Amino acid sequence: MEEYKYLIVPLTTLLIAQLIKFIFESINDNELKWGRLFNGSGGMPSSHGSFSFSLTMMIGLNEGFSSVLFAIALIFSLIVAYDAIGIRLESEKHAQALNQISKQIFSKNYKEGFAHLKEELGHTILEIVGAYILATTSALIFTYVIF
Repeated sequence: MEEYKYLIVPLTTLLIAQLIKFIFESINDNELKWGRLFNGSGGMPSSHGSFSFSLTMMIGLNEGFSSVLFAIALIFSLIVAYDAIGIRLESEKHAQALNQISKQIFSKNYKEGFAHLKEELGHTILEIVGAYILATTSALIFTYVIF
């Protein structure tokens, strides 16, 4: 099992992040949000950030924080975070604006209006920090307790 640790830890961390979103959003909305288990965009913590940074931490803890692999993984994780905070968060704002405009232009009975755009796309800095905390914790537990 240890030979697959670089796959097991990120996938497990991804599942934990999705489970956290499902639990918190279900409690917050007083109904089970089953779609949240499979939809990773938006919310606390970032599942994309958790996924990529847990791999980065596993490489750092096992191969060394001065290794070339760690540097490559860190750059990859920072790009994922930049994308989530910058580009996808802006896309989320655009989707919200377009949904509001289409709601104002087209009546609810108008069948040829725009389809409702998904609005939960990006992350705040706090959601990325939460992902990095989850990823680091997960990597530490797997490295020093499980493997």
